[in-house]
Amino acid sequence: MNCEMSENYRKYVENLERQLQQLYAISERAREKGLDPALKPECKLAKDLAGLVEGLVGPKGVAESIRELSSKLPREELAFKIAEQIIYGKFGHLEQEAAAEQAVRTALAILTEGLTAAPLQGVAKVKIKTNKDRTRYLAIYFAGPIRSAGGTDQALTLVIGDFVRRLLGLDRYKPTEEEISRFIEEIRIYERSVSRFQYHVSDEELRKALQWLPVEVTGTESDPVEVSSFRNLPRVETNRVRGGALRVVNDGVVGRSSKVLAIVEKLGIQGWDWLKEIRKANEKKKSAGFMDDVIAGRPIFSFPSSHGGFRLRYGRARNTGLAAVGIHPATMLVLQGFIAAGTQLRLELPGKGGVAVPVDSIEPPVVRLKDGSVVRVSVKNFDAVKNKIEKILFLGDMLISFGDFLYSSKPLKPSGYAEEWWAEDFRKAIAEKLDNNLEEAAKILEFSVERLKSFLENPFLNKPNAGEAVKIALKLDVPLHPAFTFFWSNLNSVEDVKKLREWLLNSEVDIEDESSNCRITGRKEAFVKQILEEICLPHKVLGDKIVVEGDDAYALAFSLGYQYEESTVTFNSTHSILNAIRNLSRIKVRDKAPTFVGARMGRPEKAKRREMRPLVHLLFPVGLAGGP
Repeated sequence: MNCEMSENYRKYVENLERQLQQLYAISERAREKGLDPALKPECKLAKDLAGLVEGLVGPKGVAESIRELSSKLPREELAFKIAEQIIYGKFGHLEQEAAAEQAVRTALAILTEGLTAAPLQGVAKVKIKTNKDRTRYLAIYFAGPIRSAGGTDQALTLVIGDFVRRLLGLDRYKPTEEEISRFIEEIRIYERSVSRFQYHVSDEELRKALQWLPVEVTGTESDPVEVSSFRNLPRVETNRVRGGALRVVNDGVVGRSSKVLAIVEKLGIQGWDWLKEIRKANEKKKSAGFMDDVIAGRPIFSFPSSHGGFRLRYGRARNTGLAAVGIHPATMLVLQGFIAAGTQLRLELPGKGGVAVPVDSIEPPVVRLKDGSVVRVSVKNFDAVKNKIEKILFLGDMLISFGDFLYSSKPLKPSGYAEEWWAEDFRKAIAEKLDNNLEEAAKILEFSVERLKSFLENPFLNKPNAGEAVKIALKLDVPLHPAFTFFWSNLNSVEDVKKLREWLLNSEVDIEDESSNCRITGRKEAFVKQILEEICLPHKVLGDKIVVEGDDAYALAFSLGYQYEESTVTFNSTHSILNAIRNLSRIKVRDKAPTFVGARMGRPEKAKRREMRPLVHLLFPVGLAGGP
């Protein structure tokens, strides 16, 4: 292998390859005995993408070109370059139709990295056909297995087809009104009688796409369901639905228009500007698309962008990745097991969904108990509160990787202030103000160098107490630590902040040097209780009193300017809520949760056994010898 890796990992990979060769040699010797239909194993070994593509679809000799170009070109550009070489006869002369088919199959194999059946079985054939004005155009016939390529690669197959037809000097496809209406009729019949698509696309969007597509999207029949209105069309060989072709246009061209357009613009390919109109129409659709087709019995965990839902948090844990999102294990417990490790979720953003996995270093949920108390739930205290929970005020973080947004071509949403961000702000302040002198920083902050280092090196496990967080904010101009930043942006107006401060000033406030010993005891008033719940501040309800204790009490008192004289505190109704808190506390305070993510349960039944029709009784090829 040519990529860089550690010595231990290199030995591990070499050991895997050695064992594979040993097993393959055993299978070769077994086949040589002549007891099987073939004398050699059908599965061929490929060492890289180039070998995989050549072995899968050819042409012979293409592997060398792929290896040579792959270090210089990104995957999409590589696919177009190889298609160009095939058309120009680098790997042998082919007739126009055969060259077009070979170019499309090979390019699709490169796009899918040779890992799916799409290049072989998803593209049934490629033909050169004739328009009514006697000009020639390219038609690509798709079959059901094209689904394995994914929406973006399905659509890029058409872009490659357009590229190939230009190289061959062919005209664009000119559909008739009947052919467009036939395609739309097929899609609606397929949705009603066979299966739903990934995206629901309007007739208007479909019509626009079909009018502008430069190559014909057609295919073989996939299901025994026939159209009733637009039958027996000269250029459509069947009256039955063509599932593969329908999926390419609906889920590929229209559904993934944003991502396809980004790739087309990056490669500088002309003639696909019409995708901008489709993208604009898609962007106007409500972000609550994940709420479509909700089925009874599948819980909705949070509505689109609703306060109290999952807070968007960027990053990756060891067990998360592309389409795998992190949920706090306490959230899984609070939701009574409806979300477990491996549960499929339908998400508001960035993509269509993700698989939930537990991550315990992110923000946990906050709940209200039956006695009115508000508790920040952890795995440790869950048993004590599980039978007392009345309402979930905040579901906790949802950890989503940047790669999910990049892969879906979705813009990044604002991130909530988190521990890793605070640690970088802290590190930057030490670098700029104290020239990276940790000893000087520790002296100014009045705690040990080891403790200061622990905050910087592992901000998830080592967090300051409220007193330390305030001291860091005051002396080094670092924003208040996220553990003591409440959900201020959940409030409706600055007036709510003003009312909460008035309640604080009329309460019994015991502020100690040791922040864990602080306590605020005030009257239980409905509007105050509502505000405390909205900012997710843990507190107890004891009779007609509201009690806030420990670090939370210290952070609340400081955030509302309790330490300053009344005459020095001013309110401005034109200020934002966060600006009001900054004005009161005289330190920087970031937005705790600017973005919430809606989510519902996906399709757990899809985890059941999938049966082929007809049932397959063997796990290895038997050639023409048949089976039981």
